[in-house]
Amino acid sequence: MLRYRHVCHAGNHADVLKHAVLVRMLEYLKQKDKPFLFIDTHAGAGLYQLTSPWAQKNREFDGGIGRLLQCPRLPAQLETYVGLIKSLNRHQALQHYPGSPSLAAALLRPGDRARLFELHTDEFEALGSRFRGERRIKVEQQDGFRALPGLLPPAQRRALVLIDPPYQRKRDYTAAVTALQAAWRRFPAGLYLLWYPVVQRTSIDRLERDLIASGVRDVLLAELAVAPAGRGGMHASGLIIVNPPWTLEPQLRRLLAFLATALGLQGQGSYRLETLVAE
Repeated sequence: MLRYRHVCHAGNHADVLKHAVLVRMLEYLKQKDKPFLFIDTHAGAGLYQLTSPWAQKNREFDGGIGRLLQCPRLPAQLETYVGLIKSLNRHQALQHYPGSPSLAAALLRPGDRARLFELHTDEFEALGSRFRGERRIKVEQQDGFRALPGLLPPAQRRALVLIDPPYQRKRDYTAAVTALQAAWRRFPAGLYLLWYPVVQRTSIDRLERDLIASGVRDVLLAELAVAPAGRGGMHASGLIIVNPPWTLEPQLRRLLAFLATALGLQGQGSYRLETLVAE
């Protein structure tokens, strides 16, 4: 398998969408005193240096978090997320961008726990180094797809699962839905967040059909496009949200409308927000 480097894409428009929603869902779980488990099936390195040659090659972060930080006013739905980014870049230009594990770690309470999976050696070593000595977080060099079912249901009876493969292989789209289906069957009450890139619409159409046929219930789809289809490359990305909090959909509508305007290229941003499968 080709080696995927997320640092090339760190902080781009897809990361903004994924991480803004992830933060909102973690905040929702924290509204109750009971602890929860966070699971990241493809955790990556955890933190990315935006001054590295890989990140500087295309500077995708300029069209994502970089543009967002220049907005004079932000909706309330982005305050915690943007605050975490700023806390990593105090007194300096944008140099660091946190991956999902770092954002989650910043929001975990003493009783909460995280299980992070990363298969590639370099990313696993960086991830392990970042969280060494952190008792709340366990880092494992495993295929997160295979490991996920064995963690459910969690002892806490509350969990948020992020399924976020690199989609280097076409079969990753099917594997992501299969993993979600297996996890949901073991723990239907969990919160699930599946991210996907939009490069070829046919792949996403198939993913949606597979998900509808999977039996998983209460599924919300949120998608952000920064350019029209046909532009080439990843012009959009989306999230499949299973068991979304009842407050999330109206918040997402405001968030997506803002991001489509703020991050859209030449005023061509757009979004989708719809119930894919009812309860």
